[in-house]
Amino acid sequence: MGLTSLASFMISLDSLVVSTALPTLRSDLKASLESLVWTVNAYNLTFAVLLLTGAALGDRFGRRRVFVLGLALFTVASAACALSPTVGALIAARTLQGVGAALVMPLALAQLSAAFPPQQRGKALGIFISATGLATFLGPFIGGLLAQQLSWQWIFWINVPIGVIAIALVLGRIEETRGPNTRFDIGGVVLVTLGVFGLVWGLQRGNAIGWGSPEVLVSLVVGAVAVTAFFAWEGRAPAPLLPLRFLRIRAFSAANLVSFFLFAQIYGTNFMLAQFLQNAQGHGPFAAGLRMMPFTATVLILAPFAGTLADRLGERVLVVGGLILQAVGVALTALVVTPDVGYLSLIVPLTIGSCGLVLAMPATQKAVVSAVKLQEIGQASGVVSMLRYFGGVFGIAILGAVFAGTGGYTSPQEFTDGFVPTLGVIAAFAVLGAVAGLAIPARSRAVPAAPPQPGPAAVPQVDGGPRA
Repeated sequence: MGLTSLASFMISLDSLVVSTALPTLRSDLKASLESLVWTVNAYNLTFAVLLLTGAALGDRFGRRRVFVLGLALFTVASAACALSPTVGALIAARTLQGVGAALVMPLALAQLSAAFPPQQRGKALGIFISATGLATFLGPFIGGLLAQQLSWQWIFWINVPIGVIAIALVLGRIEETRGPNTRFDIGGVVLVTLGVFGLVWGLQRGNAIGWGSPEVLVSLVVGAVAVTAFFAWEGRAPAPLLPLRFLRIRAFSAANLVSFFLFAQIYGTNFMLAQFLQNAQGHGPFAAGLRMMPFTATVLILAPFAGTLADRLGERVLVVGGLILQAVGVALTALVVTPDVGYLSLIVPLTIGSCGLVLAMPATQKAVVSAVKLQEIGQASGVVSMLRYFGGVFGIAILGAVFAGTGGYTSPQEFTDGFVPTLGVIAAFAVLGAVAGLAIPARSRAVPAAPPQPGPAAVPQVDGGPRA
């Protein structure tokens, strides 16, 4: 649990840590605005595209082995980022970081879920989510702090000793496990990679160049066609990347849909609130990150508690109740927002909503991984990891479009005029997630493992002999 949480923290941190350091990067590397955007997007794009592939590689070649490979790639790429003399070199290194992250994240979730029985899985996932959520909320703050007090290179150098220590401990402390498939679904990998790439590219470029532009339309159409072909292929593939029977499991499908809307809210709130604090209220990157710290506190305090509650009460009540609380908190925020709104008036309702999100997160992930067999947790983890990232990209794209149509950056009031409608959209995401959560069974039941084979191999597939 400690090692997978550490890895998740490091990976999640780098998805947002660059955002508040962009002005410093622009000055030091003489970079254009479009190049700066790609220092963020290069990481996120490769991360999203390869998540399912990372999970499949772990099932095929060993989860610990591929997990360590991902950590090594991420660590080397972090050093390359810090040493980058130009923005082009930084974008290339960030791309390699994304590849490493895609190998680490789904396998961290898979190894953790497999290590705990279903009745303890919620508590374990709650602690894991504490680390992930902490990184998500601390990313802008740490990026602003390091860039302002030291240099932007330290955003990446900090990963190197952590990565080296994590690799050594993983090799010594985590046993090797594999999934049930011994063959690799090349066709599925090609189609899902093309599909996710097309959809994410279109969503990320839509607000920048226009949703009606040929580039965006072609990208979204190609992505949609490739995803459709992927599902058709998976229905007859001998060793599918995503067994379609997963989609017929009510808990699996409903919880993944909840996860999509949940992360649309998390990424969307971070994206808009950080800009409101800077553009409408005049705070610097460091001060804005500091004012978002109460969200971090909710993750640290409530996530382990929420995981334990999911073990005791079942997932549905926490998912539905938490997302309704989030909708109420965000709606109350929209009622009080003005350019000069006091910090307490703003942060109290937002923190109430954040508590709702944190209550829902461990229950949602537990519902997904508990819906499949132990040997199939790797595949399930790849799906939920990809969809929650998809939700984040979708949320930012939709909120950006709403803001562009209702507000702007010319004055604090104009920014606020666009910020308020985006809060309404975030509340709507919460309501949609709560509705999807109603389809989750009141209590998930552990899915039995595949029938054991005679001999020592009857225990879950662990290299080196049976687990005590």
